[in-house]
Amino acid sequence: MRTSSGDVVQLRGMWASPAVHRVAWALRLKGIEYEYVEEDLEKKSKALLELNPITKQVPVLVHDGKPVLESLVILEYIDEIWGDRVPLLPKKAYERSRARFLAYFLEDKGREAARKLFFAGEEDRKDSLKAFEEVLEVLEKELTMKGDFFGGHNMGYLDLVVGWIPFWLGVVVEKVLDFNVIDAMKFPKFATWSKNFLKHSPGDKLESIITLPPEDMAIEYFTKFRQLHLA
Repeated sequence: MRTSSGDVVQLRGMWASPAVHRVAWALRLKGIEYEYVEEDLEKKSKALLELNPITKQVPVLVHDGKPVLESLVILEYIDEIWGDRVPLLPKKAYERSRARFLAYFLEDKGREAARKLFFAGEEDRKDSLKAFEEVLEVLEKELTMKGDFFGGHNMGYLDLVVGWIPFWLGVVVEKVLDFNVIDAMKFPKFATWSKNFLKHSPGDKLESIITLPPEDMAIEYFTKFRQLHLA
């Protein structure tokens, strides 16, 4: 799709992927028009394999025919290319470096802890939850310093990076496992942030930006995904 500024922007993804959604959130937050192409990861298209021959995964942002890969890299690319619009990363160098560090910390330790928790049996779930709560402690402290959002008064880069937790873990995984993951008593700031991230008043700008997969479809998909993994 060609934007009002003449750019041709396409996002190739998969509906249940939180990494794909974070890129879509960034594009909509910036007000960038784009074409979305759904990929079947069981039968990857020729276009996907040509655009991303290394990892063969989504998301892939295609800008004027050139592919940009990996969601965190894509977020920074979007922020740099469309720098005249709503900023994602902080202006100050130190704050930018901290946001990047926390983002990569979450992608490394957070995703691994969440993966272990998702696939853990009941006997191992307590230890897996403890590992993930160590990540939540870091995020709780960050929100205590920042305020309503990780970006301060406004949603920014780190909010989009962390945004998979409230829905994919706090809603979907909790219902798949019938197990409480995010303890609002232990992490009140994060629980409030999660609620605000997921729910917006009609007409609120964020209502049209933070879109999510249908909850019932996501629960069904990840239930089957877990069963296949454990079979």
